[in-house]
Amino acid sequence: MGRQKGEAARSKARPSSSSLAASLLPSGATAVGFGGYVGTSRLDTSVPTTQDAASPFWDIDGELAQHLKRLSRKDPTTKLKALTILSTLLKQKSAKEVSPIIPQWAFEYKKLLLDYNREVRRASHDTMANLVSAVGRDLAPHLKSLMGPWWFSQFDAVNEVSQAAKRSFQAAFPAQDKRLDALMLCTDEVFMYLEENLKLTPQSLSDKAVALDELQEMHQQVISSSLLALATLLDVLTSEKHGPKNSSSELKHALKARSTAISHAEKLLSVHKCFLDFLKSQSSVTRSAAYSLVTSCVKNIPHALNEANIKTLTPAILGAFQETDPTCHSSMWEAILLFSRRFPESWTTLNVHKTLFNRFWNFLRNGCFGSQQVSYPALVLFLDCVPPKAITMDKFFLEFFQNLWAGKVHSQSSNADQLVFFQSYRECFLWALQNAKRYCDGVESINHFRRTIVDEVLLKLLWHDYLMVPSFVSNDRTVTGQLKSISASEVSIQPSEENMKKLDSKYPIGHVREFGKCITEILSGIFSLEPNLLSAFCLTFVENCLDAFQQTDNVESCENIEKIIGFLLLVDLHAVRKGDSWPLSYLVGPMLSKSFQLIQTIDSSNAVKFMVVVVFTFGPRKVVQEIVREQNEPICQSEEKNTDLSLKHFLQYFKEIIVPWCLQIGSCSTLARLDLLLALLDDECFSEQWDSVILHATVTYDSNNALILARLMEKTREEIIKRTVAGNLNHVQGAIPKHWHHELLDSTALLIARSLPPFGSSNAQFICAALGGIMEEDKICLVSEETSILIFEEIFQKLQAFMGNSNFIWVRDANALLNAEEHVAVQGCGSSTSVLEMATFALEVLNGSLFRLKTLTKSSGLLPGVLAALFVIDWEHRTSAVFYDGLDNEAYAKVMDRFSFCKYVHAFRCKMDDNFFRTLSLDCRRTLGSTLVQAVRCALFNEDKLDVDQVTSLGCFYVLDVLDSLCQGEVEEQTLLDELLKNGDSWPLWIMPDINGGQTSVTLEIEITSSKASVSHRMAAFVDKLISKLGIARIIAGSVLCKPSSTEEPAEEVMTSDSHYSRAWLAAEMLCTWKWQGGSALSSFLPSLIQYTRNQDSFPSDNLLDSVVEILLDGALVQGASSQMSLSIIYPPPYDELENVEQVFVRALVLVLDTLFKDSIWGRDKALGLFNLLVDRLFVGETINSNCLKILPLVMSVLIGPLSSQAGELANAKPESSEGNQIHDIIEGWLQRTLSFPPLNTWYSGEDMEDWFQLVLSCYPLRATKEMQQFRPQRCISHVEQGLLLELLRKQRLGSATSTTVNKLPLVQMLLSKLAVVVVGYCWIEFSQEDWEFILYKSRWYIESVVVLMEEVAESVNGSTSGIVENLQHTVSALDSSCLKLARNALIAFSMFCGFIGQQIVEKENDLNPLRPDKWDLIKDRILEGILRLFFSTGAAEAIAGSYSSMASSVIASSRFDDCYFWELVALSVIESSSHARERAIKSFEIWGLSKDAVSSLYAILFSSKPVPYLQYAAYVILSSEPVADSAFFTEDTSSSLDEDDKDPLDLSLGANKTQLREEISIFLEKSPFEILELDLVSPERVHVFLAWSLLISRVLSSPSSSPTREKLIQLVQHTSSSSILDCIFQHVPLELCSTSVKKKGCELPAGMLEVAAAATRAITDNSVVYAVESLWPLGPDSVACFAGAIYGLMLRTLPAYVRGWFNDIRDRATSSAIESFTRTWCSPPLITNELSQIKKANLSDENFSVSVSKSANEVVATYTKDETGMDLVIRLPASYSLRPVDVDCTRSLGISEVKQRKWLLSMMSFVRDQNGALAEAIRIWKSNFDKEFDGVEECPICYSVIHTANHSLPRLACRTCKHKFHSACLYKWFSTSHKSNCPLCQSPF
Repeated sequence: MGRQKGEAARSKARPSSSSLAASLLPSGATAVGFGGYVGTSRLDTSVPTTQDAASPFWDIDGELAQHLKRLSRKDPTTKLKALTILSTLLKQKSAKEVSPIIPQWAFEYKKLLLDYNREVRRASHDTMANLVSAVGRDLAPHLKSLMGPWWFSQFDAVNEVSQAAKRSFQAAFPAQDKRLDALMLCTDEVFMYLEENLKLTPQSLSDKAVALDELQEMHQQVISSSLLALATLLDVLTSEKHGPKNSSSELKHALKARSTAISHAEKLLSVHKCFLDFLKSQSSVTRSAAYSLVTSCVKNIPHALNEANIKTLTPAILGAFQETDPTCHSSMWEAILLFSRRFPESWTTLNVHKTLFNRFWNFLRNGCFGSQQVSYPALVLFLDCVPPKAITMDKFFLEFFQNLWAGKVHSQSSNADQLVFFQSYRECFLWALQNAKRYCDGVESINHFRRTIVDEVLLKLLWHDYLMVPSFVSNDRTVTGQLKSISASEVSIQPSEENMKKLDSKYPIGHVREFGKCITEILSGIFSLEPNLLSAFCLTFVENCLDAFQQTDNVESCENIEKIIGFLLLVDLHAVRKGDSWPLSYLVGPMLSKSFQLIQTIDSSNAVKFMVVVVFTFGPRKVVQEIVREQNEPICQSEEKNTDLSLKHFLQYFKEIIVPWCLQIGSCSTLARLDLLLALLDDECFSEQWDSVILHATVTYDSNNALILARLMEKTREEIIKRTVAGNLNHVQGAIPKHWHHELLDSTALLIARSLPPFGSSNAQFICAALGGIMEEDKICLVSEETSILIFEEIFQKLQAFMGNSNFIWVRDANALLNAEEHVAVQGCGSSTSVLEMATFALEVLNGSLFRLKTLTKSSGLLPGVLAALFVIDWEHRTSAVFYDGLDNEAYAKVMDRFSFCKYVHAFRCKMDDNFFRTLSLDCRRTLGSTLVQAVRCALFNEDKLDVDQVTSLGCFYVLDVLDSLCQGEVEEQTLLDELLKNGDSWPLWIMPDINGGQTSVTLEIEITSSKASVSHRMAAFVDKLISKLGIARIIAGSVLCKPSSTEEPAEEVMTSDSHYSRAWLAAEMLCTWKWQGGSALSSFLPSLIQYTRNQDSFPSDNLLDSVVEILLDGALVQGASSQMSLSIIYPPPYDELENVEQVFVRALVLVLDTLFKDSIWGRDKALGLFNLLVDRLFVGETINSNCLKILPLVMSVLIGPLSSQAGELANAKPESSEGNQIHDIIEGWLQRTLSFPPLNTWYSGEDMEDWFQLVLSCYPLRATKEMQQFRPQRCISHVEQGLLLELLRKQRLGSATSTTVNKLPLVQMLLSKLAVVVVGYCWIEFSQEDWEFILYKSRWYIESVVVLMEEVAESVNGSTSGIVENLQHTVSALDSSCLKLARNALIAFSMFCGFIGQQIVEKENDLNPLRPDKWDLIKDRILEGILRLFFSTGAAEAIAGSYSSMASSVIASSRFDDCYFWELVALSVIESSSHARERAIKSFEIWGLSKDAVSSLYAILFSSKPVPYLQYAAYVILSSEPVADSAFFTEDTSSSLDEDDKDPLDLSLGANKTQLREEISIFLEKSPFEILELDLVSPERVHVFLAWSLLISRVLSSPSSSPTREKLIQLVQHTSSSSILDCIFQHVPLELCSTSVKKKGCELPAGMLEVAAAATRAITDNSVVYAVESLWPLGPDSVACFAGAIYGLMLRTLPAYVRGWFNDIRDRATSSAIESFTRTWCSPPLITNELSQIKKANLSDENFSVSVSKSANEVVATYTKDETGMDLVIRLPASYSLRPVDVDCTRSLGISEVKQRKWLLSMMSFVRDQNGALAEAIRIWKSNFDKEFDGVEECPICYSVIHTANHSLPRLACRTCKHKFHSACLYKWFSTSHKSNCPLCQSPF
């Protein structure tokens, strides 16, 4: 009936028999009866009606009728919907509207109750509840027809359904008595309905086609529910437990109902033959219900069961133990027990052994078939029901207990099952002993029976099996808890791993506990019944114990002892603690008297453990009394046997016997004996006992005694813990450590601590056990605090002795710091071995007692001193690891032992967690931190065995260790940092801070020693590394964590700079130090400072920067600057020029200011303030401040930028502010003062004219554009300033013209060159021709000077044979740097000059324009030629040097870094040079006659090991353009032969060795594929390969389509170079993004991928990769990826067949799909557009040939006609062109045979697919091929083409036999693949 979720089984909530009637009662019911019936009230005989009989019959409501009709449908869904709607309607309708449907509803209701679907049945009852609620009393006329199914449905197998039926019944009859009255009223109808149900068969249940299995299940449910309904109905109606009736009529109704029920029951018994068929049913639910019905009959109508019925039922009831379904056992036991009590004579009517006992024994052996919770409690009731005459006494009970015990195995999987089993077994066992009189006649018989049961069951069965169970104690929580209360470690029994596995797999947790509890309670029960019955068990127990004690080496015996100990603990738990005396008197006492001497003799830990448990259980004095009771000792002679042992005799026995025995040395049971010794300490005489123990343990001292003492102290600590848990600390002796203190113990501990090597193995163990403190919670100390302090002082001295013996200076210095307080030196520790032994001893003590050290408050310096020593030794471990790494094994072997100890200290320190240091006092942390910081300073200042990087890295690590461990807040951290960075003798070097006052003062060291400088650089490197770890905010700004003061809203804590901890002086010191190992102010410190400034609010950062600048400015004004020092006129000044500034304050000041203004951190206001400050300090009264004048040019070169407006305004624009006017006025004054000096040509050193010149020049900087191709004025100046500047220049020009000699002082020339650049930049419009001639003359002169220098360098390398590296280094170092600086200024002026000519600004007549181009072409080309010679010279020098060694070429390349800006200017001029100038420079270079030509010099620059980006780009541009491009790839002889038209192509193919690539590029083009792929993605070697390929592709692209050079290059690509270049390219393209992200162009690609795709597209569109080369440097993943993408795009356009061949070889489908997706989206569209455009522009059409292009369809139609023949070929470009080949199809042919048509089609396909070039060219060659074929030229028999598809040659090689001609390339391929040289046609030798 709709079985869902296990409906077949009876629900747990479904009651059986009379128990259901009780379950139907509401809570609080007091009598058994249906519906909560209480009392004897009866139903009124009158039947209420809802309307008058004469009233007319109301028609049924149409809507209700409709849904009632739907209830007869078969579909359960339809029924559920109908019932739901009916329930809703019934709630809405009135009683008058609902009453007419009751008859029809009753009909449908009966059928619905038999529905298979449980939801339908439940919904039926819900609808019934709504119906009865709606009709109320109108239900009465129909009650009898409804009551039967209504009552039946309340016993449905599904709990939800039965509960719904009960709710509906209670809705009709809310009162309890009314429900019973209604049931009694309808008794006949209910019985009749149930009787009809019992007659049903599966086939008669339904009139519809229903599955057989459903019918059978429905039938079983109906039968079981009907049987249960009958049983419950019989219980309700026949019960005599009714209260008094209110009237005689009620009593009459009740009696009538009872009579009717009994009548029907008797009839059912007769008809159904006592329900035997149901008892034997295959269905368990039916059988269970049948048992319940039989029970009800036996209970309520026993008179109806006559002798025949009893005889019939007896085999079925008493033989029911064959029932294996546990769901039936509850009702089965009710039936058996009640039947046996009512009809005991029934046992005689059958063969009990065969029918009952055999089945019963099987039932027990099988664990009651899973019904342990029901069956085991019923066993004792069953024994009570067994008639004595039906059994044989001894045999029955023995078989009963044996079979019951055999079934125990089925209960071991569940704790609940085993609990009920042992409880039942105990009850049955004791019942058998107590009821022996039932079965025995006399006393002797009773005793015999009891002894038999005890012997056979208790001893041979239970106790035997108990000893067979694996060791259990540690697996049992209860027993383990008892053992822990005895001893924390040694007494707890640890079973073997094998036994644990057995126990876990076979027995659940608690099994043995319940087992032992069962035996114990049986023994207690026996003792209560007859104490003498215990004797047999006690004797066996004693024998087992003695056997186990004697067999000490037997594993099984050890396990037995463990089990006996466990049993004894259970006896204590369940007997002794309940007041039973038998365990000591009968069980343990006799055993002790017999076994103690044996235990003393044997050395068995388990035996002693047994004694410990006994003492724990019964107490020390009782145990000793039992021991001495049977011994003939004097102490017990005067005692009576039953009196307690006196205290005096107990102490005597303890001191004389127990103590010496327990403190024996060298025993394996020592630990157990110590447990016993402590267990025997009695509260009453505790002090005397402990005194005797300590006196005996310390009487003599040696290593063995130390071990005993150590073990005793450890056990004592455990005993204190146990006693602390036991009770009140003030009343329990030994509960606090003070009770255990002893003077002898203190003196012994101190003696051991002061001892010298060698140390005993247990010395440290004893000290640790006495001190305690191995954990934070360990507060137990067994010695006094004064003794503890003395011990730890000894430990501290031993650690100091170890530190004083270190090989590192800083460790010894740190030890000296710890010796600030005078300590007594450790005597007798001269050798390193002794020192190491003492340190090891000290560490062992600390490892076990560190937390005790924390509690010693009387010695404030002891704890920080010991901790500092541990820190330093730990740091020595790290120092040693760094120092000895890489040294030989011999050096390490000498310190290996010391290093190992330091390693142990490190491991020990790692165990001290943050909580340990957090709990230290503030004073302790301060003292410890100060000591450790001083130790770090010692390492930084004094350690000489480590290099700078090592010592600074270690120092940084040490500081971080201290801060992390000790600082609990930013204030403590800043205090420690102040201590770390405070003044010392060697540091700071430049600035001396006043930490206490918070002020800084600047000091200058006139004489700085090398040692101070070394320490300064070391400290700078240390601070730099510390900043990288902690940040500027914590080290420089002194930031602390500030909490907001507002309490209104919670706010986040913020880091703010505290002025008290701000260290501007440290920032200035770092900037002045400038460089240190591993960093510099420029590369590491200043960027960190600027980044911090950006991230902070303006106030704290400005305050810090103001302080830094103020310190540096004050120092600069004091220190001054060099007269010859100035910065570049280019704004902002290059950083490399700052390296040459020697004055540290000036250099640092300029760097800081330049960075602040360049990064827009400071603005014009700050610049103006500094400007005014310096102007004010320039004059001191009328006297010039020389130092200020000297630094002013350097500072102005930085300030002038933010002070000035941009030069994009008009030249005559006036400054808008008064401040601007003031600046202009001041600068004009400086110009006037400079004009007052004579020309530079007449100046000599010693005058201050130079400083004023430098100052004026610094006020007129030039700003370079991004590409440095143009220079523009940084300032907008007035006409007055322009006039003064121009006047100053002309004064110098005229002075040079009038002077007969030229002042060649470098300083004079430098000032003149700078002046020239400044005036050209600001006043070029006003220049005359003479001015330009002067400028160009000087520029050419300066440039030529450098050309001469570089040519000399190249000549010095050329022809050298030995010592080239040394010679080069000497030559390079000897170069005059001033010449490079002059040439740099000249290049700037020349660059501006070229830019002005290019602008073609003409303001006058053409013939008067001084910048007319034709006037200056010659001089411009001469200057450019000189620049190109300079360019070729440096490349040639590197190329020649590289031919000797890479180190030599590196010397040349590195020399260019000294003036990188100059070489960038050279490169820009080279790029802008004309082809004429390049040609002249190359010819001049060739005439020079060096061993390397110009191309080699270009390759040397391009592939330089130390590249300058602009130089590399310039070399690439020259190599890829004329006139160098022709000779860039091949040697001269090979390249010249390319122009010979009659050169045989076969020779070019077969004789590849005659064609030689230039060596410089071949090494990259022919590189091994695996070597390329394994290179780093941004490695220079990989980039060089890309550059070589881009040059090659660019050259192929720029060559004419049919030129031999192009063909040769393509053959080179196909036959020589590896296609791994394409694999390398796609290493830079994230292929995993290609297939998913390129569906929508651009919008879904990540930024890096988008740039790569854009580069590929641009390369195709621009037909060049020059733009990608220009942005390639500096090398990075993104720039190299873009370059790779550009190369791929250009290869697709230039070498499509080559790329296609590579693509077709890819075997990974995912990779090829991703590449194709990328190409189709980003490369193919521009490629297709370009190809179609080229075909359209190619003009290939003539009278025989025409081409049409369709851009929308990407098609080309080629039509060829000749005479009367012709064909149309359609070329379709695929979407992923050119990875996929074009498709060629013949759409029309006329007058052409099929063979020739196919040949022409294949020919076209071959041309367009194999062509490495444009499609237009392929179509042109194909047309030419057909023209020649029509002209009679014979086609090649191999490729069926006249013109070769690759090299475009004609068939020329003829076979001597068949005379056919072949292409040389085709023939070469044929020979190579066939491995023979025969003609392909005639097979004759070729």
